[in-house]
Amino acid sequence: MNEQYVWDLQAADETQGAIVGGKGAQLGGLSRIEGVRVPGGFCVTTDAFRRIMTEAPSLTGRLDRLSRVSPDDRETTRTLSAEIRRTIEGVTVPADIAAEITGALARFGEQAAYAVRSSGTAEDLPTASFAGQQDTYLNVMGPAAILQHISRCWASLFTERAVTYRRRNGIDHRAVHMAVVVQRMVFPDAAGILFTADPVTGNRKVATVDAGFGLGEALVSGLVNPDVFKVRGGEVIARTIAAKQREVHALPAGGTREVAVDAERQAQPSLTDEQVVRLVQLGRRIETHFGCPQDIEWCLVDDGFQIVQSRPITTLFPIPEADDQDSHVYLSVGHQQMMTDPMKPLGLSVWQLTAMAPMRQAGGRLFVDVAARLASPASRTALLDLIGRGDPLVRDALETVLDRDDFIPSLPDTDPAGQPAGPPPGGAPAPIETDPALVTELIQRNRASVDALGRDIRTRTGPALFDFLLEAFEEHKRILSDRLSMQVIMAGMEATWWLNDNLREWLGEKNAADTLTLSAPGNITSEMGLALLDVADVIRPRPEVVAFLQGVEDEDFLDELAKLPGGSEARDAIEDYLDRYGMRCVGEIDITRPRWRERPTTLVPVILDHVRNSEPGAAARRFEQGRQKALKKEQDVLSRLRALPDGDRKADETKRMIDRVRTFIGYREYPKYGIISRYFLYKQALMAEAERLVQADVLSDQEDVSYLTFQEFHDAVRSNQVDAQVVRQRKEAYESYRALTPPRVLTSDGETLNGAYRRDDVPDGALAGLPVSAGTVEGRARVILDMARADLEAGDILVTAHTDPSWSPLFVGITALVTEVGGLMTHGAVIAREYGLPAVVGVEGATRLIRDGQRIRVHGTDGYVEILS
Repeated sequence: MNEQYVWDLQAADETQGAIVGGKGAQLGGLSRIEGVRVPGGFCVTTDAFRRIMTEAPSLTGRLDRLSRVSPDDRETTRTLSAEIRRTIEGVTVPADIAAEITGALARFGEQAAYAVRSSGTAEDLPTASFAGQQDTYLNVMGPAAILQHISRCWASLFTERAVTYRRRNGIDHRAVHMAVVVQRMVFPDAAGILFTADPVTGNRKVATVDAGFGLGEALVSGLVNPDVFKVRGGEVIARTIAAKQREVHALPAGGTREVAVDAERQAQPSLTDEQVVRLVQLGRRIETHFGCPQDIEWCLVDDGFQIVQSRPITTLFPIPEADDQDSHVYLSVGHQQMMTDPMKPLGLSVWQLTAMAPMRQAGGRLFVDVAARLASPASRTALLDLIGRGDPLVRDALETVLDRDDFIPSLPDTDPAGQPAGPPPGGAPAPIETDPALVTELIQRNRASVDALGRDIRTRTGPALFDFLLEAFEEHKRILSDRLSMQVIMAGMEATWWLNDNLREWLGEKNAADTLTLSAPGNITSEMGLALLDVADVIRPRPEVVAFLQGVEDEDFLDELAKLPGGSEARDAIEDYLDRYGMRCVGEIDITRPRWRERPTTLVPVILDHVRNSEPGAAARRFEQGRQKALKKEQDVLSRLRALPDGDRKADETKRMIDRVRTFIGYREYPKYGIISRYFLYKQALMAEAERLVQADVLSDQEDVSYLTFQEFHDAVRSNQVDAQVVRQRKEAYESYRALTPPRVLTSDGETLNGAYRRDDVPDGALAGLPVSAGTVEGRARVILDMARADLEAGDILVTAHTDPSWSPLFVGITALVTEVGGLMTHGAVIAREYGLPAVVGVEGATRLIRDGQRIRVHGTDGYVEILS
């Protein structure tokens, strides 16, 4: 096949990125859109780049070395990338390539001015924007200068920034090639950037235009602040006109320079409102062509717009698909479940099939639409009150949406027949007695259902397994919706709220329930954390076992452990723990995540921390200390209440509520334990089917089923066929979702909202959050994002993104907790109170703003964190 070194820009389209690079492909596509003007020019193809790379054999060794360098090793990256750039720039452009380039220049005007722009093959993908990673040269004149700048563009593939960016995004240096776009230079009156969706809020219906005088380089380089226009529905809805003191002009002999803007022009808009609206209309046409919101570079010449680049906006969070044009308000499920990482397709679909409410997915996360509940004043008030109790940030975000009167239409509190729209038939659930036997009955029911599932699922294989699972999912939902279970959970929560509200009013105490609920009985998650201390007690006196565990890497280590002196007892202790809790793991709501039973090495660092930092008998001692502290607090509160006016009544009511909260609050964690116990049984059966597909050569790897939905997996088992391309695309999508941060609230316009605390009681420089467990502690911050890499010392404070129940074994070794996500009744908060750990959750950016090893002070009563060093 003959290599082609030059293509006319208009001959390219979006499918030819491998030949003309991302920028060239986008520009070729742009030139085909009716009404869109693109400066003429040509592309020097990736064939030319590959030829240049073969002209310098020394590059092979340097690329090998570069691929092994850590992205954090800036010095080595800088040195190697500079050597590679010098080598590429030193290669003489072969005569046949140079001849094709000069021939193209003759067609477009040999002595005209050109923009010479890099166009990498990994550039401007839908999931990763490479803006600014390679070079652009403006106003280049003459064949010799253009050839020189083409070489510089080739070399710019290996700037330090571009190399580091590829490493961090998992892109192989050898898999990326560089084309170069050479376009006729445009000399604009104004230039800038159009975002067809608001890049800050994500709102797809609001376009943002940044504009300045002269060439766009003044904006891109940060030389001047732009004029900013926001457009919605064909109207400019906001504008900020900057004082534009400098602009960039092209020089007659080539190159550019900064010049001062005349004083009388500095405060003038660089575009009229009519021009802004016309530009946005053009942008909408481009957006429609490419199928996603665009970041567009434009130039204004003689009142006409020319487009010099368009690329996807890769930072926007996707919007759940809807089958109507109504307004929707989506709440993040991950923020309620303390797991905001993306889920794989099988995990998403199984959670949807077993959830009590319809859920939509976007960006690998699940959302619940609450628009209908917000539309009715009665249900709106109830929803906001419930959510506000748990997570004031979500409430604030919802109130922000509601403040826009036109987004959610308010419905009357009547039904179509004109009757009041009250609670469902039957009214509110009847109150229940404070009776521990209710909790015992619920746990027995749950266990019986799990045991029955375990017995029945063993005999199911093939398509019959999937039919059985669909029936099991209905039983799953029946247990979740058990009326008594919900009454018990609500009784514990309401008693907590009653105690906090009334004891604050009567005694001035903040969060009194935190101490009163210490070591409440029956909390399966706190028992799980304490039980690992008992495992550590078995291992601690056996030095050979401790030494062995310090070097463990393989998941089958338990078999080897039994061969050591004292190893059988240690293995039995770990096995017993896994029998009770091995179905759990970080991110456990995603059925595809490896469970502790499947990956027991996850627990080893935590066990070793407990061996090092705890004393024998710590679990029982810690539980009893908590119980005694709660009892002492109860006596203190009741004594102080009796001294008040009407004190006997207040004390008697408080005693009833204390008994109620201690009876019921522990059960709050059990339904999740039951869910995850069922999930592990589902998973074991499903993975056995996946292994059968591997044995039949339908799948290359058992894990590939994680990228199929439940229904697709069912179809694959029936047909013995799987579309490998779908699996590949889903893997790529999942990786792209990992770079996205899900919002607490998302609208159907694409607007992301995370709420604000709106408090004035937080000291300057402190990080605000939600107080969920009282007390104040100072200590060393340990910023831990992966539980398996925990390395804690006594007195450490855990700082992490979010904690689901699987993190609770770490809680017994820390003195306080700080998380980015969470609410008053989420798992981390409940367990922190159980263990008496001061905790502040919902601290935006905590893992970024607090450095590992810094001394911090956690104010768990008042809800903020101070950074001390």
